[in-house]
Amino acid sequence: MAQKTAGGNAAFHNFHNDYAHIADPNERRRLALAEIDKAPFGWYHVRAIVVAGIGFFTDAYDIFAINLVTAMLGVVYWQDTKDPKKAGSIPEHSDTAIKVATSGGTVIGQVAFGAAADLVGRKRMYGLELILIIFATLAQALSSDSPGISIVGIIIFWRVLMGIGIGGDYPLSSIITSEFATTKWRGAMMGSVFAMQGIGQFVAAMIGLIVTSGFKESLISSPTAALCDGVCQVAVDKMWRVIIGFGAVPGCIALYYRLTIPETPRYTFDVARDVEKAGEDTKAYMQGKPEGHPDEIQRVATIQDSANRLEVPKASWSDFFRHYSQWRHGKVLLGTAGSWFTLDVAFYGLGLNNSIILTAIGYAKGDSMYKIFYNTAVGNLIIVCAGSIPGYWVTVALVDTVGRKPIQMMGFIMLTIIFICIGFAYDKLIKHNGALLALYVLAQFFFNFGPNATTFIVPGECFPTRYRSTSHGLSAASGKVGAIIAQTIFGPLRTRGAAPGATGTAASPWLNHVMQIFALFMLLGIFTTLLIPETKRKTLEELAGEVPGTPNYDPISSGHQTGYRTDSKSGSGNSDGEK
Repeated sequence: MAQKTAGGNAAFHNFHNDYAHIADPNERRRLALAEIDKAPFGWYHVRAIVVAGIGFFTDAYDIFAINLVTAMLGVVYWQDTKDPKKAGSIPEHSDTAIKVATSGGTVIGQVAFGAAADLVGRKRMYGLELILIIFATLAQALSSDSPGISIVGIIIFWRVLMGIGIGGDYPLSSIITSEFATTKWRGAMMGSVFAMQGIGQFVAAMIGLIVTSGFKESLISSPTAALCDGVCQVAVDKMWRVIIGFGAVPGCIALYYRLTIPETPRYTFDVARDVEKAGEDTKAYMQGKPEGHPDEIQRVATIQDSANRLEVPKASWSDFFRHYSQWRHGKVLLGTAGSWFTLDVAFYGLGLNNSIILTAIGYAKGDSMYKIFYNTAVGNLIIVCAGSIPGYWVTVALVDTVGRKPIQMMGFIMLTIIFICIGFAYDKLIKHNGALLALYVLAQFFFNFGPNATTFIVPGECFPTRYRSTSHGLSAASGKVGAIIAQTIFGPLRTRGAAPGATGTAASPWLNHVMQIFALFMLLGIFTTLLIPETKRKTLEELAGEVPGTPNYDPISSGHQTGYRTDSKSGSGNSDGEK
């Protein structure tokens, strides 16, 4: 029997004492996790959302800001090109390489940090990825070329490292929010964390607008990028460094809170198998403290006593492959990874349309460098506010009532229709800018009120604790592979057959066919969605198949194997292999 602890009042209930008298570690685990699942929404939930959300804000800011920065890099570092017509413009292959570097690093980070969080714990890894992002962001802002290395090479190096940090944020923020969330509002909490991406995109465009306005006098004298030299070139060099460097500011604010967040009780129970510490961490989380502090003597005794009595299987490679070799579990991983892959091919591919959409709304050009950068920033603000941000927050509002699977299915269906319309009616749409803009905004809305949000939420819920982070990381990594394909294959494909020096729609003669291909990927997303479960208003243990009497119950994965018997008097359990 565990020793009772002091403390607790009307504001901060002492959850540990509610089950300290219970000897069976499985029952103590069930009761402790039930306290988290049924807890009323409170400030500790808001704190978890903000701490995780700032990371996603930083991620989106860093990814989105590079779209503004590459044009500035062209002005600063490509004034002396051999072709005078291309002076002041970054080569397309360099632009693509810089952007793909982030996605490549993200794939590594998602898999590596996802697996590490299951091996050594969420708390030990949380914050390390943010340190990496902050360091790489500041290093980019201070980068310059030299005789030995080009600016492209040095920025690619730092963006790969930054991408590794961004990748680590996906599984860690998702599962930490999920494992601390109340069951009733778990989807809204995870959706709120992900919705900070929209805010990050908005702030990146705002910072671009602010620095452009700040250097107005230096920029307004140069009519084109090729003629931006002297004070104009110096101003642009300062601008891109400020835009990139600002991305480290929110990360620095959130770093302390990430490093001091308690370990999730679910990990401590199921993987560390430390019943006493998990109980104390549950209480600490509810009280807003970094971690619980159990009696160490009692803790060691309980660990030894409950090591072989906890029913949840221990994580191992053999158990991992056995678990996912069953179709009922393997299809879920296939569904989450496949849905994220098909989504990101089109989601990142739709960004290929940005220049055309900016032209449609009159924000693509200008009579000076000031107007060019100003219009680009304002145009991106309009695009983000028109479709992206509303879509994120509609998901937050409805995900716990409508459900994850219906929203994802509806999103893929609507996106299939939208891409079919753009692809097969493209020649007519470009003659009516309003129609093309409307379809673009609708696509952005249904991406975010649809699979872009749900592919992040569902993998953080539907896997067992011992493999939840790894599985989320694998699902997210498959998505970023899709993003790389969109950037490296479909990007060049849209310009196939374009005449040298072509501008506007003539520069992308194959764009309609690319949109048709994206429609096919959205159609495939409908079928991968059929493989995932509905996770609305279900506990994580029920979704993992650990609760007897529920549709998802799996006696093997839950540790209730055939031949398992329980001695009600002693509270001990033995399998056939134990004597």
